[in-house]
Amino acid sequence: MPRVTAAATRAGLALGALAGALLVNRELAGREAKPAEARAGLLVPTALGELHVLEEGDPSAPVAVLLHGFGGSLHWFDRLAPLLATDHRVIRIDALGHGGSAKPRIDYSFEQHAAAVAEALGRLGVEHALFVGHSFGGALAIAVAERRRELVERIVLMDDGPDNDFGDQPLMTTMGFVPVIGELLRRLAFDSAIRDGFRDAFADGFDLAGGFDDPDQVVHDYRAMTFTSYRGSWDAEEAYMDATPLDERLRRLGMPSLVIFGEHDRFFRAEEAAAAYRRVPGLRVEVIAGSGHSPNVERPEEVARLVRELVAGAAAG
Repeated sequence: MPRVTAAATRAGLALGALAGALLVNRELAGREAKPAEARAGLLVPTALGELHVLEEGDPSAPVAVLLHGFGGSLHWFDRLAPLLATDHRVIRIDALGHGGSAKPRIDYSFEQHAAAVAEALGRLGVEHALFVGHSFGGALAIAVAERRRELVERIVLMDDGPDNDFGDQPLMTTMGFVPVIGELLRRLAFDSAIRDGFRDAFADGFDLAGGFDDPDQVVHDYRAMTFTSYRGSWDAEEAYMDATPLDERLRRLGMPSLVIFGEHDRFFRAEEAAAAYRRVPGLRVEVIAGSGHSPNVERPEEVARLVRELVAGAAAG
């Protein structure tokens, strides 16, 4: 019978302890849920949980609904919202599972995301609005329009390709979705590693801290999510785009819409994606020079100008 050395015994115990820790972590992550928190605005009840909402501007003005990207929050419009609030009632919403909104134990399908947004807006008395969506939020705006066509007057979609064939997912993002490993990474990540991971959402050299009222906003947004809402929301958008690409969905909706890309987007190949959207009749497509994946943070003045041109053109038509 082979002799088991002390070193081998210690190694076996260490591997066993690690495996046990990973299994416990996975079990905890799978059960994790968080209640909503009224951080900057108010909480609006929906059947799936409370959504965190921040309103700005004249309550009697036309409504602009701002929907953030995956892993973000309504604070990704800290620079854009005040510009639009000069002539709009601006409503920023934290998507289900993000920011200050509830993080229930659900599958986070796009049907659920869209239902929660539509219900919250109904409770706020919104009958129709301009929707401005960044990345994940752009796809969500389209999903709301498909669910409640009368609610959505027009859409501004920023930096979301028609489908993921136009995209390049960074390695660290990919690792974050791996079962067990991704769950553990979320618990062990240092603030500096989180900031480094979010730099892919911006052009080289962009001052990440300067894009938000809180210089650590991206860290807060990442830590606010549960693994369930993180993985579930990502999978939901992928399934939604795989079922029918966004350019085809916009074609079917046939509403006045604008697609914006940052020239240096690292998640989607901007020129290729823009070319696909340009094939949709009546759809305006703009590429903002010098911007990365997040022109709402990097170039808010240019985004506000393009939004107003869309609104003015629709009104004139």
